Amino acid sequence: MSIHPTAIVDPRAKVPSSCHIGPFCTIGPDVELGERCHLVSHVVIEGPTRIGNDNHIFPFAVLGTAPQDLTYKGEPTRLEVGSNNEIREYVTMHRGTMKGGGLTKVGDSCLIMAYSHIAHDCHLGNNVMMANAATLAGHVIIDDYAIIGAFCPVHQFVRIGRYSYIGGGTVITQDVLPFSKTSAARDVHAYGANSVGLQRRGFSPERVRKIQHAFRVLLASKLNTSQALERLRGEGDLGDDVALLVEFIEKSERGIVK
Repeated sequence: MSIHPTAIVDPRAKVPSSCHIGPFCTIGPDVELGERCHLVSHVVIEGPTRIGNDNHIFPFAVLGTAPQDLTYKGEPTRLEVGSNNEIREYVTMHRGTMKGGGLTKVGDSCLIMAYSHIAHDCHLGNNVMMANAATLAGHVIIDDYAIIGAFCPVHQFVRIGRYSYIGGGTVITQDVLPFSKTSAARDVHAYGANSVGLQRRGFSPERVRKIQHAFRVLLASKLNTSQALERLRGEGDLGDDVALLVEFIEKSERGIVK
């Protein structure tokens, strides 16, 4: 096991011999690391926290500390991080709260860039990217392959749909549609389908065409949201992607960015 002599690792922590623990790292009790994790230096991890395999954690990241919530009274809530994530400098991830289910969770293969914050009870899917200083308030859900631009604050209880792209500096207070481009170039709007991103992820031209058509009905027609959904459902076979988009809108509790 490679543990730098200046690192402090609690004897109750579970650290496999394949891990690298760099200088001045601090690992508390109730922390479990997976295989081949690399903590560069000055990383702080408190528990209960479980981290999967092959994670690369950069200096001054702080994971698993108590949530920034005034109702939290020291309960043993958790942070769970999946595998193959890159967690950059000064990232903070907090444990959950009992009122929020007690768990903050990050999936696999995510890129969490410097100064990003993942608050209590947030749930991130797989292949999520958070650019520098993107910040999530509590109880945020981010679905697979979503990209959150730099300096984006996201309001509590918001859901961000899969394969969506949010431009830098956009304040998000409502749910972000899956497959969408959302930005605050003027004010906060959805600007149609994230076509280039979908193509890069291997979507066929036909899948992209159907998604683009759905966004034209939702955003560019003179129909309100209920009328647009009724029209899409009346067109017959939506395809899985558009059906997911329709279901996302119908289940939205905060309303959607249009």
